[in-house]
Amino acid sequence: MVWLAILCALLGAFFLALGTQRQASAVQANTGGLAMSVSGLLRMLRNPRWVLGLLMLAVGMGLNVFALVSAPLTVVQPIGAIALVITTIINSKDQGIRLNRITVVAISACVAGSAVFVLLAVNVTGESHQVRPDEELSAVLLLAVVVAVFLTLELMFRHRLNAFAYILGAGMLFGFVAVLVRIIGLRLLEPGGGFIANVPIYTVIAVAAAGGLGSWFVQSAYASGPPDLVIAGLTVIDPVVGISIGIFILGELRPDVEPVFAIGMVGAGLVAIVGVIALSRHHPDVLQKQEEARRRAQASGKKP
Repeated sequence: MVWLAILCALLGAFFLALGTQRQASAVQANTGGLAMSVSGLLRMLRNPRWVLGLLMLAVGMGLNVFALVSAPLTVVQPIGAIALVITTIINSKDQGIRLNRITVVAISACVAGSAVFVLLAVNVTGESHQVRPDEELSAVLLLAVVVAVFLTLELMFRHRLNAFAYILGAGMLFGFVAVLVRIIGLRLLEPGGGFIANVPIYTVIAVAAAGGLGSWFVQSAYASGPPDLVIAGLTVIDPVVGISIGIFILGELRPDVEPVFAIGMVGAGLVAIVGVIALSRHHPDVLQKQEEARRRAQASGKKP
């Protein structure tokens, strides 16, 4: 069963990578590098390339869910980082981009840092336990603050936000979504029946709000940055946030954890996040867009 889970995780990474690249290329072709709008997103629903990407993403997520259920987290979670490598290769071939040295180093840092973080996290977190109502409420309230902050930034500064800001927001939001979906699953399986009646309505609303805003941020990131950056943010920031919530809010930290594990997790997380930042600044696609924007600004400045 473990080998089947590994195969599903690899296939899931491939579908996620290909789906992300398809959607990103469709969005960039439609927006021309400008900010995503509501009307633009509605047009995407009629774009075959974007819809194909959406279907591939759905298949990839389904395969990942099966892999996580069928094998330990230590086996499956690091494999997800391979999606970043696959996306980079596919996008560079599709767009005719030659990767520079900084981009290769940044991608390596993202993959290595996130993999080490997850592997260390598994050794410091205890077995799954029942989440208390106050812990669930704390996670929802913290998510409400995160949603309010990023929604305010989007409404007030949407034309000034770059791809990194969007993917940072998406990674944080989807990290919360993963945690709350897990909590909902635990509530549905509680003994004594009740099923959906065991799930607080505020948790469902929180998942819907965070998932909707996170999806909008992903599409906005497609419009202003390369798909490699989107995958990097989601495979790095998402698990870091999710695991951190589990440790600090849901009380999943084991009582006998040695300090070296905590130091290692902080170090690995910083390496992965620095990789994402470097990717957002030095990726050839980003540099090309910056140069085009500079030329447009110079051309407009010459006009009387």
